[in-house]
Amino acid sequence: MFQGASALTLDAKGRMSIPSRYREALQGQAAGRVTVTKHPDGCLLLFPFAEWENFRSKIVALPMDAQWWRRIFLGNASEVELDGANRVLLAPELRKAAALDKEVMLLGMGACFEIWDARTYEAKEQAAMMQEMPAALKNFTF
Repeated sequence: MFQGASALTLDAKGRMSIPSRYREALQGQAAGRVTVTKHPDGCLLLFPFAEWENFRSKIVALPMDAQWWRRIFLGNASEVELDGANRVLLAPELRKAAALDKEVMLLGMGACFEIWDARTYEAKEQAAMMQEMPAALKNFTF
């Protein structure tokens, strides 16, 4: 399970270094193979290969009225291998879709990661913290 936030910088070619704390897991779980796709919230999702297979099978099983969601997730999926320097190349189309320029946030979200433009993430996080807690968390103890 992946968790935690990492502030990262994309290089001029659109490559993102994978933090050392995740490298072993990605190499072990996926032999360095990952899939990156769009997320409707405006970020990208990065899945280790096995987790992508699970997610993809759920998306493929969606009913016809979810056809556009299939297009968003599957039609934009890009399979990538970590290079020798443990970097992932983010396709230009995906970088554009998530407004990724240079400064990014990599968030461990359990089975996968989210990749956000750093400024966008900060603004959305602040907006979320200003709102009332969702009903699902009302009885949650910290």
